[in-house]
Amino acid sequence: MMTYSKTGRALTEAFEGCRLKAYQDVKGVWTIGYGHTTNVEKGDACTQEQADVWLSTDILWAANAVNKLVTLTMSQGMFDALTDLVLNIGVGAFSHSGMLRLLNDGHLKEAAAQFALWDKSGGTVIAGLLRRRDAEAKEFMAGIPA
Repeated sequence: MMTYSKTGRALTEAFEGCRLKAYQDVKGVWTIGYGHTTNVEKGDACTQEQADVWLSTDILWAANAVNKLVTLTMSQGMFDALTDLVLNIGVGAFSHSGMLRLLNDGHLKEAAAQFALWDKSGGTVIAGLLRRRDAEAKEFMAGIPA
């Protein structure tokens, strides 16, 4: 069972940013802290400590999903990239993705190319998502054994 590294957490924190007051993301979902969406409502606020706890909890479910769904042996970089992706797109989207099928079939470079497919919200490319997917793909590729 792999665990998310400090490098992975730094990637998530950098792309999510931390907002202590609830806001609506690009899809209109109420969000707080580092992209936390569970039971968030308009007007909610939190402390930095609560945001950190929520991030740890959210990372745990994403990491558990990656550990469960990906059947091949992963490097730390591959695991971190996939966990950040799942944290952002959700377990359901990842579990039904072509990326997961490619991964589990051992087609690592083809799977890495799939990161770029997750750069849209509502059909529109979002610059921040494009940068995040590029960073995840780099982390993933750096972890592929030569």
